[in-house]
Amino acid sequence: MPTYRDEAIVLRTQRLGEADRIVTLLSRAHGRVRAVAKGVRRTGSRFGARLEPFGHIDIQLHEGRSLDTVTQVESLAAHGATLSADYPRWTSGTAMLEAAERLTPIEREPAVQQYLLLIGGLRTLVSGTHDPSLVLDAFLVRSLAIAGWSPSFAECARCGAPGPHRAFAVSGGGALCETCRTPGSARPAAETLELLGALLSGDWPVADASDPRHRREASGLAAALVTWHIERGLRSLPLVDRG
Repeated sequence: MPTYRDEAIVLRTQRLGEADRIVTLLSRAHGRVRAVAKGVRRTGSRFGARLEPFGHIDIQLHEGRSLDTVTQVESLAAHGATLSADYPRWTSGTAMLEAAERLTPIEREPAVQQYLLLIGGLRTLVSGTHDPSLVLDAFLVRSLAIAGWSPSFAECARCGAPGPHRAFAVSGGGALCETCRTPGSARPAAETLELLGALLSGDWPVADASDPRHRREASGLAAALVTWHIERGLRSLPLVDRG
């Protein structure tokens, strides 16, 4: 069988039989990959501890028809050890891993930008330089943009009229002018849309200075956008500590 090597983040693991495990990875060159890690649940496993969620690894695999097989693993960074010590960061990171998996729906399709975004997001969580909830929401809106669903938080999502606008519709792509506003559109605070725009563009001074009530409203809109586009909610989002 062909063998290949890549860098990856471990997104998820599940038991297989008595000693094996299926690992879901987001890799730099091969996109989302599922592979069997044989014997990793045994006490004497050579690399079982390296194949845990949040792990940044250098991995070698044999290519299979449906599942690849892990043959070698080297740890590049064990982010889980740091994140597990802090509940807000752990839950935000868990939601990021789930979102990364959902937003790369086709296995083995290269997704370099999503991979780099996830690496950067996890490193930011570990560093503690920004509120974990803000890091998560920034990851969600940027991940949507990479997937081709970039939301608009200033210009009208339909006609492009310059904003700011007060109406917001998830199904309409974001902010809407009064002419394009659809029935049932939300009316978020102007500061909330400014915050979401800052998270999308990486304007951290504006994001860090935001008010908690606007952060909560922004989190709700970010979650709604993700749910709309992937057509299902993220199971880990309700567990996120929003402060």
